[in-house]
Amino acid sequence: MYVVILAGGVGTRLVEETEIKPKPMVEIGGKPILWHILKHYSHYGFKDFIIALGYKGEYIKKYFMDYAHLSTDITINMKTGHVKKKNGSDEDWNIQLIDTGIDSLTGTRIKKLQPYIGDETFMMTWGDGVSDVDLNDLLAFHISHGKLATLTAVHPPARFGHLDIHNNQVKEFSEKPQTKEGLINGAFFVLEPGIFDYISDEGNIQWERGPMQNLAKDGQLMAYVHESFWQCMDTLRDKRVLEDLWAAGNAPWKVWEHKK
Repeated sequence: MYVVILAGGVGTRLVEETEIKPKPMVEIGGKPILWHILKHYSHYGFKDFIIALGYKGEYIKKYFMDYAHLSTDITINMKTGHVKKKNGSDEDWNIQLIDTGIDSLTGTRIKKLQPYIGDETFMMTWGDGVSDVDLNDLLAFHISHGKLATLTAVHPPARFGHLDIHNNQVKEFSEKPQTKEGLINGAFFVLEPGIFDYISDEGNIQWERGPMQNLAKDGQLMAYVHESFWQCMDTLRDKRVLEDLWAAGNAPWKVWEHKK
């Protein structure tokens, strides 16, 4: 099953980093957030990736080209220039890097990937968010309802510290990464090829508007409610939250070091 990752946006709210690199390449713990996402999916056995490139897409291409070469032992014949690789990377990933246009919106990027995906169920997420969502449970839920699309509904990150007050006395103060109230679209989709019929070939389409709205109107959009960790990286503050969790050895999305 293919996993589509949209990695072409400009990331204007993280300009401190994205002036020189695309947002999916902003690092957490010395690795791009895109690498963390791939590790999450491959932990559950999903290892065939299609990455939709746009803004500074060459940066992502170069990273994976270098990653493939620098993570292996090599023998070089200096006379012939022949290079022999051995002891390759532990990452058993098959990655297609597809240029979907600098200015393309999310829906248009998805539509441009249709020839690569074909007529099979596929997964999809953004290239700037991490979670500890159980992808096997997510897929099972999607199969169970038989609709065209499933999104993962999550609690949004808390912007401010939480106060538990009783009779004007603060009983608890915590900098929790997520609120307990409300649900938002956290990506981590499972999609049927029928969703392509909801995306026009004309114009520049945003997936979250027309296509998703029409899927919902037709009763074809379901929500898998995820009550545990989820965090996007829209701002420098978000990056610091993720960095602090990683540095403290308390990164909930690091599922590849947990037992299934």
